Amino acid sequence: MAKIAYILLCHKDPEGIIAQAERLTAAGDYMAIHFDGNARKADFDRIRTALADNPSVVFAKRRIRCGWGEWSLVEATLQAVRAAVDAFPRATHFYMLSGDCMCIKSASYAHDFLDRDDVDYIESFDFFASDWIKTGIKEERLIYRHWFNERRNKGWFYRSLDWQRRLGLSRRIPSDLEMMIGSQWWCLRRRTIEWVLEFCDRRPDVMRFFRTSWIPDETFFQTLVRHVVPESQIRTRTLTFLMFTDYGMPVTFYKDHYDLLLAQDYLFARKISPDAGELKLKLGELYTDTDRRFHISNEGRSLFHFLTGRGRIGRRFAPRFWETGTSLGRERTLMIVTCKKWHVAKRLVDRIGATTGIPVVHYLFSESGCELPDMGGIQTTLEKRTRHRRALVRMLFDIRQADRLVICIDPTNIDLIQDFYADKSNVRLLEVECRFTDEYLLGHARRVGLAGDQTPQDVLDRLLPTIRYDMRFESDRLRDADLADFHRIRETASAEENALPMARFLGIPVETAREIVSTDYLFKD
Repeated sequence: MAKIAYILLCHKDPEGIIAQAERLTAAGDYMAIHFDGNARKADFDRIRTALADNPSVVFAKRRIRCGWGEWSLVEATLQAVRAAVDAFPRATHFYMLSGDCMCIKSASYAHDFLDRDDVDYIESFDFFASDWIKTGIKEERLIYRHWFNERRNKGWFYRSLDWQRRLGLSRRIPSDLEMMIGSQWWCLRRRTIEWVLEFCDRRPDVMRFFRTSWIPDETFFQTLVRHVVPESQIRTRTLTFLMFTDYGMPVTFYKDHYDLLLAQDYLFARKISPDAGELKLKLGELYTDTDRRFHISNEGRSLFHFLTGRGRIGRRFAPRFWETGTSLGRERTLMIVTCKKWHVAKRLVDRIGATTGIPVVHYLFSESGCELPDMGGIQTTLEKRTRHRRALVRMLFDIRQADRLVICIDPTNIDLIQDFYADKSNVRLLEVECRFTDEYLLGHARRVGLAGDQTPQDVLDRLLPTIRYDMRFESDRLRDADLADFHRIRETASAEENALPMARFLGIPVETAREIVSTDYLFKD
């Protein structure tokens, strides 16, 4: 059975570190701790004293003064890893943690998970071919030497980089290394760790190279593991669940995220808020719970990939308060009306609101002038509304104190529609199919800038079929998406024919639906 040696890199919260060590070793696992050399010696002494009698805890032989982006982070990791390898010969796996991480699965689940496949878990993407680095320097991390910390000595960092560029002082990457990059949170088998340590001892040239590279904690283990382990034995993923906001800041988890965290296909989560006492207490009890059963969902992982795919940028911005809400609510029903003729959809939803009392909103993701209440700034721009789409609609439900809501979305924005369908709430879709005369299509072309008053007639003649095809394509794409609860009313159909799909869409009597669709000016241009 798997036995895990946790490699804990930390620099604060001595009480939390003590509790973390006691929790994880209580289930038969081990821990090697590196406490940042920049932190207070009194805090370190408190940790050592509290854990002195725990045979499953060991400390790195030397405390390294760590700095973000520096070799010191890798050096500290290696110190803790070597201490763990020597102290815990029965450890089968070595798992990197920070002081902000907490388990989201039990020990028995984690052991069974690691026993399932004889592989290593580490993000390891091609440094040059992948787009893992979203902003900032890329190749320069490796081919130039970095002696200054970009955060503490920004001026000297970039001055040194500029001088090396001007003087042509670039260096070669060791020829036998394929440079890789990924998250620093990995879980490696014992033999992999031993092979990596042997490689470090055997290749001082590689160690010298990484010592002056920039942010080596994202490249060192990721590259060396690929060098010593066959690709078939590597799972290019982390077992620590973490998400980034689109401002590039790590999402912080609070007590209302407990169920979300447990449903993810990960063993740990990062970052847990230091103020989330109730969440920390519940997660702390989880690791030694032998009876807990976990039901894994895919929503959290999709959300993780979606958010990280938007880039690790703007690190100085804090997460906004609305980013913690990821669902509209299971008991709520969102009804989406999609129509290319916005004035038709607006008339229809206004009629729905007046007849049924259901709250309605026009094209909130397409019209900046759409009337919305003050929601703390999230509603101020189309970019913010689209970025925080679920949170925005959830707040509309709350403000209107309703469990049903009708909104309009342009059929072009199928990604928005599909994203709402991925939510846990009940979602219905109504397509309003209109006729498009040549006159209307020409007006549309002028409104969106495809044509002007002076556009030659032969150009317009070629343009009209293309525009008509695009509108038909948008409708076909919605139908091909195979969305549940998809209804359709047509301009060419009678009120009797349209009443039934309208009744099913709104969940109202057919008589009431007939009253709505019988509006005689509904489809007028």
